[in-house]
Amino acid sequence: MSFGLSAYPVPSAHRCATISAMIRTVYFACHLPTSQADALNRESGRIYTRVMVEHYRVYRKHGLWLSRAQAEKLDDRLHGEEQPYLPAHRIDAAQQAFYTACKTAKSNRANGLDGVKYPHQRKRYRTTIWKNTGIRLKDSRTQAERRAARGQPPCCTSADSTLLLARAAGLAPLEVSLPSHLAGVRADAFVEMRLVFNQAARHYEWHLVIDEARTAPPVEGSHVVAGDLGEIHPITLSDEQEAAVVSCRELRSARQQTNKRLAALGQLQARCAPHSRRWWRLERRKRRFLEHQKRRTRDLEHKVSRAAVAFAQRRHAAIIALGDVRDIADGKRLNKQSQQKISQWSHGTLRAYITYKAQAAGITVVDTVSEADTTKTCPNPKCRHQYKPKGRVYHCPACGLVAHRDVVGAVNILSRFLHDAVGLLRPPPTTKYRHPYQRRGSHRRGKRSPQDTGLVAGNGRQHHTGDSFLSLSQNRSHQPMRAPLSSTSCAASAAAECHLTVSQCSLLTAIGLRCKLMSRPTGRSG
Repeated sequence: MSFGLSAYPVPSAHRCATISAMIRTVYFACHLPTSQADALNRESGRIYTRVMVEHYRVYRKHGLWLSRAQAEKLDDRLHGEEQPYLPAHRIDAAQQAFYTACKTAKSNRANGLDGVKYPHQRKRYRTTIWKNTGIRLKDSRTQAERRAARGQPPCCTSADSTLLLARAAGLAPLEVSLPSHLAGVRADAFVEMRLVFNQAARHYEWHLVIDEARTAPPVEGSHVVAGDLGEIHPITLSDEQEAAVVSCRELRSARQQTNKRLAALGQLQARCAPHSRRWWRLERRKRRFLEHQKRRTRDLEHKVSRAAVAFAQRRHAAIIALGDVRDIADGKRLNKQSQQKISQWSHGTLRAYITYKAQAAGITVVDTVSEADTTKTCPNPKCRHQYKPKGRVYHCPACGLVAHRDVVGAVNILSRFLHDAVGLLRPPPTTKYRHPYQRRGSHRRGKRSPQDTGLVAGNGRQHHTGDSFLSLSQNRSHQPMRAPLSSTSCAASAAAECHLTVSQCSLLTAIGLRCKLMSRPTGRSG
């Protein structure tokens, strides 16, 4: 298999590197007293608000827009005699946060975004952040072990390690116990520590940013797996020999639930006086719901990206070629519902998750492959007819080729990456589905099966019972009247003659189907 390197070159740095740096954020519970955690974040919010007020006061009176360095000097001069509660680097971070927000607002305005305002709201609480200079690993070694190490600090964490977070001079540092799964992390790998209030769970938690240099030799060979990102199915992967559709309808369902719940809460808030007691109660409920949905979608997106990288590893792929969908939401060309789905499609987050997971496994990701004509071009090299399919099945009207719509897109992305043209590769003969997320209790219920097949949901096997399995009553006007039977008695009598279990007949009765036995006369006169 050869590369189409002229159109989509693979970065040589990715192919030659043997060590890849990966920054990850670890969440774990915070066991500080609530009063102490509140005091830390309240102090951060006070410093941020103080810098903002001083900045706008100088601008209003003197017409001077202070720079970040000037504002830091002014704030230190005005409040240098106060007894600090936070270390110097944390005070600097709170001071710089206002100007970081101003820089973001300026760039958003330059990009043409409407309704962008510079930061102007006072913050009562703000996330407290410790930089790497305020984080150190507590030395829990014995005196003999320290003597053997010749006074060198500990090089990595253990199962019961503790981090020390600096506070102001004269105050003891905060001790944070690390979770056991962080054992073996280098002592100099800690980049940042954040004290975050979780709106959904209503408690504080630690966000620890770790910069690790993992040894990840690149995968040998030139095997390529192509991925087609989608709004219904998050990603579909193919490499000519095998195709896999990573289906996660729960991700789409979570977005729909968010929209409906926000609409309902918005209607309730519209009936209240703005900023009234009930209005704020609904606002807090809305914020908690959004935080819960954010955690839920992040978990689903991580599971989908893990399933995609696992498929590439199983196929021994060296490169993952993804279609470029970054401009799919530009402009308004769809109806209201479709435009909402496209605008809420988090393809950028999923692409970032796949990229860093693949790089940690030594796989290169190329996400700039054009998706033009990849869905409507027939993947038969002798046909290559173009038409826009409707539904999830691609049926070529010229040659009769039938395949999954997303598989056709993934195969054509692979064809464009390898040969710089679409329609030169045929889709694999079989398509497999991957479900990275199982609904609660799905190990007992199983997946829902189509109603037009003999596949019973729960066990995944076909049950053939001859002619007496299913029979839809097309016309029963000629049948004599009979006494009504309950669903339980119908299921029992049908099971006795049709050799079905009572549970199967109850299922058929519940969905409106009838066995042949149920449509026969009972022997009574009309």
